[in-house]
Amino acid sequence: MSTTNTTTSWQESDSLGKPPYVNIDVNSQATSLRQPSPTSEPKRPGPPRHKSSIRTGDTFTKPRDIEKHSKLPYFLRMHGSITPRMLVPLAFIGLWATLITCISEFVYELVVSDILLTVLGFVVGLGISFRTSSAYERYVDGRKFWAQLSQTSRDLARHIWIHVDERHETDPQLGKADLLGKLTALNLILAFAISLKHRLRFEPYAQYEDLEPLVAHLSTFAGDAFDPETSELKPKTSWKRGGEYLGLTFAESNPRKAIKRSKKNLGNLPLEILTYMSAYVNATVKGGQLTSGVQEAMVMANLASLNEVLAGTERVLNTPLPIAYSIAISQITWVYVIMLPFQLWHALHWITIPGTIVGAYIILGIAAIGREIENPFGRDENDLPLDAFCEALRDELNGIAARKPPKMEDFEDGGYS
Repeated sequence: MSTTNTTTSWQESDSLGKPPYVNIDVNSQATSLRQPSPTSEPKRPGPPRHKSSIRTGDTFTKPRDIEKHSKLPYFLRMHGSITPRMLVPLAFIGLWATLITCISEFVYELVVSDILLTVLGFVVGLGISFRTSSAYERYVDGRKFWAQLSQTSRDLARHIWIHVDERHETDPQLGKADLLGKLTALNLILAFAISLKHRLRFEPYAQYEDLEPLVAHLSTFAGDAFDPETSELKPKTSWKRGGEYLGLTFAESNPRKAIKRSKKNLGNLPLEILTYMSAYVNATVKGGQLTSGVQEAMVMANLASLNEVLAGTERVLNTPLPIAYSIAISQITWVYVIMLPFQLWHALHWITIPGTIVGAYIILGIAAIGREIENPFGRDENDLPLDAFCEALRDELNGIAARKPPKMEDFEDGGYS
């Protein structure tokens, strides 16, 4: 992930006699607190980066980039459409409808009363409505929790940057350490969001390109559990990528494969990061840098809110629609679609074939959308763009740390810069 280059250059002194500040590169991984200790193991190669299933320009980029604009009308758009996953089922339905139509035309009339269409249609409508509403509720819950994470991260970063004192007047070295400590705390806030993203995608380690520079100096179960021999997944073949794109279930990999292959305790990396953030707050309180009880309470409330986000997103991820409902709705839907040619032939004859395909596309398509958005944290086109959310949070935290903590006298006359 790219990072906004934001370099802070603060003057060592000014006419008001303020304490000196140091030049800090907020963007990067340049401060000593962000690097592994000299005694730590050499940097280990991380698991391969995940890429889109099929790379054909931006058409198949996953998840969909919400910042990009398309001038095509909605009914002509393919990116984000369920149509590719409907090709194989519709081909089967087309062959089935052709077979039933030919038998009815040339051999024996296979006709079923229209009453069955009405009764089954009502049941199928209820089942699909339940499935879709449940899936969309989970999608909305996922977005609400991530919005809570963004809001809490901004509040926590602001409280730390403004209300945690830097002891430059007492000792320049202490002031510099306090400043670096605040930058480290802001890095941990970002690390929490990125590690949560990976956890929700069943990526349990700490050696990912966007995460490792932020947590390499921490002792974590996820970092210690990484083993190149068991942790690196084999690249997907073209057939497998094509099967996933077409929605073939036998081509889909187990998303928990990396977790199951681990031989060590993977821990809970976001929770461990919260523990380090709590330790930082505790150190600032004991060191007299966070003297206001109100601000201390607000910072601790922010940490509790982040823990609530962690628990809430895990609930959404690990509590899908009960399998009995999923199986029953799928079976009822397919029974209805398979029975369509028997009920349409008497009135439509050869038009039964395209009529059945259109009906199947409507019914199976809506059901497929419910399955896709049931887990809003994945890498499908319609899933939440967690990578973009994390990048936006990175830019916001960089923006907060790009200037020295303002004081009232800095801007009361319009002179703050």
